[in-house]
Amino acid sequence: MRNHLLALGLLAGVANAEPVVLEELKLEAEYPVTEMPGGNLSGLALCGETLWAVSDRDDDRLYQLHREEGLLRAEAETFVAPEPPESALPWGLRMRNWVAGLVRGGALDFEGLACDAQGNRYLVSETRAAVLQVSSNGNAQWLNLPSGLVRQARASGMLLHFNQGFEGIAIDPAGDRLWLAAEQRRRGLTVLHRRGSGWRCTGGCVLTSESGDEASPEALGGHMTPRDFSGLAYFGEKLFTLERQAHRVCRRTLSDGVAEICWSFASEALSEPRRYAPDYGMAEALWIDKEGAWIGVDNGTQTRADGEERPIVWRFAAPKGGWSRRP
Repeated sequence: MRNHLLALGLLAGVANAEPVVLEELKLEAEYPVTEMPGGNLSGLALCGETLWAVSDRDDDRLYQLHREEGLLRAEAETFVAPEPPESALPWGLRMRNWVAGLVRGGALDFEGLACDAQGNRYLVSETRAAVLQVSSNGNAQWLNLPSGLVRQARASGMLLHFNQGFEGIAIDPAGDRLWLAAEQRRRGLTVLHRRGSGWRCTGGCVLTSESGDEASPEALGGHMTPRDFSGLAYFGEKLFTLERQAHRVCRRTLSDGVAEICWSFASEALSEPRRYAPDYGMAEALWIDKEGAWIGVDNGTQTRADGEERPIVWRFAAPKGGWSRRP
């Protein structure tokens, strides 16, 4: 009986606990993206002084983003992707991905972008569960990923459903460690290490995986939605996850992917002029640097309340105390 009463007391304490209020990131600038015909901005990376973007509708190009009078003008850099490696995804998922590519375009469905200190760009293909490396001179090649990556991810509950595969990618500056983020139903993180010309999982491919729902921001109705990852970045020996529906960025440990501290961008993103009709988040691209964060919005065909219909890139200032501050 005593244990029963103690349990009830703990539950009551949880029920009556004040909700955690996250620090809001400060918006420094907002840039509509022009000359990106297919839209669907799905990844961002700052390589040296150059900001790059990728669209999940384009299989043969990256976009260099030039800041011009409050806009980002996209300039295409084309490449030729070799035939992708044999997919380790099951036949049913491969067929659904193939049909979706025919209907909407973008058979490779590039959903994330990262770069190393040598200027190599890395694009993760959701439909192939594979990573394409595009060098600074435009040569493209698929990384030799371990065969156990998809198998271990699926055994952990990830990559089981259509359109819910790898959604984010990060790499360290040396190009030796690579992380991939699975989107939702279960969301999770995987890690790989470069060995010569190939990659392998050291101590297992899966860093963390989790399922469950959480409440969306009140501006979106506060209803329960699946936890998700829509973008991933590496900075200062930490991982940063973009959590689209919750409208937040979380800093996570490299060892086990546990969240140490999170920051919200809901106040700015969900202000009335920036609202879209759907009650779900659209932020899909993330890059973190010392001074702040770049967050890209894939609005698809949706138009904002203020009439803006182009993809959007936000520049947020780093939080007080910096990204590496103690929780």
